[in-house]
Amino acid sequence: MAGWTQHEGRALALPMESIDTDQLIPARFMSVPRRDGYGPYLLHDMRFDEDGQARPDMPLNRHPEANILIARRNFGSGSSREAAVYALVDYGIRAVIAPSFGDIFAANAVNNGLLPARVPADVVEEMIEALGGETADARVDLEAGTVSVGGSAAAFELDPVWRMKLINGWDDIDMTAQHAKEITAFRDARRAAHPWAWPRG
Repeated sequence: MAGWTQHEGRALALPMESIDTDQLIPARFMSVPRRDGYGPYLLHDMRFDEDGQARPDMPLNRHPEANILIARRNFGSGSSREAAVYALVDYGIRAVIAPSFGDIFAANAVNNGLLPARVPADVVEEMIEALGGETADARVDLEAGTVSVGGSAAAFELDPVWRMKLINGWDDIDMTAQHAKEITAFRDARRAAHPWAWPRG
C-alpha cells in the first residue's frame, strides 16, 4: 500500500447520518472475489433501484468523479466488515470527512490507506451547505491535519499513529516490522538467558 501526505480531488456531500457498513456494501456482494474489486457495489442499494437503474437523486450517481466524501455523524457504524472499506477504496475514495466514525471501520480504513477525518459537526454542516449537492475542489494535508473544501479550510482530528500509518503506507504488520531490530535483540537476549525454554534445533 502506497503512503501519501497530500491529496487534491473533488469533494461531495452525502448528507446522511449513520451510513453503516451494510449500506456501504450489502452482504450479498461479499462473495465477489476481492481481486475483482468492490467499487461497483459501493452504496449499491442507495445508488440503484430494484430494477438496477441508477437513482438520479443520488449524489454519487450525479458526480461519480468525487473522491472525498463529506457525511454526518457515525459513518461506518454497524458490522466489522472490512469490505466496506474495500468498496470505498476500490471506487476511488481517498478520504471521508465526518464528525464521528464507527471504531472498527475507522481502523480498517487507515489500514487500507483511507483517511477517516473527524471534523466538528457544525463545520461539516457548513461544508454540506456550501456544496449544495454539487462537487468542489478539495485538498487534504495529512501532515498539517487540514482539509479545505472550496474556499474554506478546517482542521481534522486523527490519531498520531494513524497519521504515521497513512503517510508511510503501513498496516499493523508494518507497524510491528519497524521494530524488527529491537524484537531480534530481545529474542537473542531471552534465548541466551533461558536456553532451556527453547526447543532444540
